Amino acid sequence: MLVLLPPSEGKASSGRGAPLKPESLSLPGLAEARAAVLDELVELCAADEEKAREVLGLSEGLRGEVAKNVELRTAGARPAGEIYTGVLYDALGLATLDAAARRRAGRSLLVFSGLWGAVRVTDRIPSYRCSMGVKLPGLGALGGHWRTAMASVLPEAAGDGLVLDLRSSAYASAWKPKGEVAARTATVRVLHAPTRKVVSHFNKATKGRIVRSLLEAGAAPRSPEELVVALRDLGYVVEETGKPGALDVLVDEIH
Repeated sequence: MLVLLPPSEGKASSGRGAPLKPESLSLPGLAEARAAVLDELVELCAADEEKAREVLGLSEGLRGEVAKNVELRTAGARPAGEIYTGVLYDALGLATLDAAARRRAGRSLLVFSGLWGAVRVTDRIPSYRCSMGVKLPGLGALGGHWRTAMASVLPEAAGDGLVLDLRSSAYASAWKPKGEVAARTATVRVLHAPTRKVVSHFNKATKGRIVRSLLEAGAAPRSPEELVVALRDLGYVVEETGKPGALDVLVDEIH
């Protein structure tokens, strides 16, 4: 099973670890595309803070994020699973998983990123600010920049099991499963059962809890149909929507 996750806008500090080693990152087929984004992002942020803030869509209060990007090559690096924070990652709680579940997380979780393309939670990266919705002056829209490299790398990473796609639309633009990979890809929408509406905060939290439940159980569904069975066995209320691979998980309480 391969689980595709969005990153978080907020990130933990880089800390004092050894700096980034780009050659150590997973999915080496993305190395050239990563280098291109890293080079332009660092150059942009070092040359003109105001322009960088405009390109990155940062408010005045986030001005410090520009300086953070300038230091990407020398800042300390930590496992991506420690860098990404926010509602989904708080609910996932990687640090509190038992050893077996953490090993499963390292094999199966892939976090999409405007800067790195996609990384595993064990990959060591510095804290940064660059969403997939950014349009860099030289490279253009990052979703488009990543598409070619992803098309050649991600099908192999997907293996022959289930692909559980929990990305937001901006990050989904970088790679869309096709062919037989698409046939074994599942997406999940979380609905507040009484209103049948999506609520952003608990949508993210529930997705984090779903991933945690699957990792703790050692579940290994190989198709959307097997995922439905696995989630129901774990106590989730799941409905098939009629669209291939599209599932609704119903939650009574917003929390």
